[in-house]
Amino acid sequence: MTHAPLLLLVFGVLIGITTVLFGFGGGFVVVPVIYGIAIDRPDAMHVAVATSTAVMVVNASLATLSSRSSGLIRREYIWPLAGFIAVDAAVGALAAAHASESLIRALFVVYVMVTIVDSVARRGFLDLSGEPRPLGRRVMSVGGVGIGATAAFLGVGGSVMTVPLLRRRHLPMAAAAAMANPLSIPIAVVGTLVYALPTDRASSGTLGYIDLAVGGTLLAASLPAIAVTRRLVRHVPDRLHAVGYVALLVVTLLSMLAV
Repeated sequence: MTHAPLLLLVFGVLIGITTVLFGFGGGFVVVPVIYGIAIDRPDAMHVAVATSTAVMVVNASLATLSSRSSGLIRREYIWPLAGFIAVDAAVGALAAAHASESLIRALFVVYVMVTIVDSVARRGFLDLSGEPRPLGRRVMSVGGVGIGATAAFLGVGGSVMTVPLLRRRHLPMAAAAAMANPLSIPIAVVGTLVYALPTDRASSGTLGYIDLAVGGTLLAASLPAIAVTRRLVRHVPDRLHAVGYVALLVVTLLSMLAV
């Protein structure tokens, strides 16, 4: 696939920043970018989703390791939620591998739109109030399975479901975003393994649906950006942090509609 290295490097930096600030791991930034670059391919959306999950494995893992000493990651919110997320991640990835391009794109757009409306319309996301509350067993199990399947299908990691979930448990944005990264790792690993399987549309420079050159270029720029941004995230005011999260989703939605 022909791609513009400079454009990918610029977006790679943005991916690194959003990985730390919002726990995206790359998904909601990577998918529209790669989809636009691969638009002439019959499997453009599959390539975008697959490459997104591969990039997310590295970015989310590095961001998690970088945040270990910050005190933002709390085990009681990670486990067993991460285990339940992993359960249906393979189901979501396998379903996406056999779904039509138009269906994946339409569901991606709808999902981003619903998340934006929910974040703005329901109380508890934009403004932090109250003491932190634990996740209930039902949220851990049923919610975790739903997060795994949906996020793997769309190639977006778990952040767009886990950040609002943790936010409504009265956690600061910095903590919610930091914990979104370890919660995205099982989705990214399982999804990458599924998308790396040989396909009848595979071409030179790809591993299954994963474009190795595009993924490598994005990582070359995103990894240094993660290292720099993690030092600044605690200094971002909480409300500005939450508003920025929603604003980036709006930009993502508009970019997908424009392509």
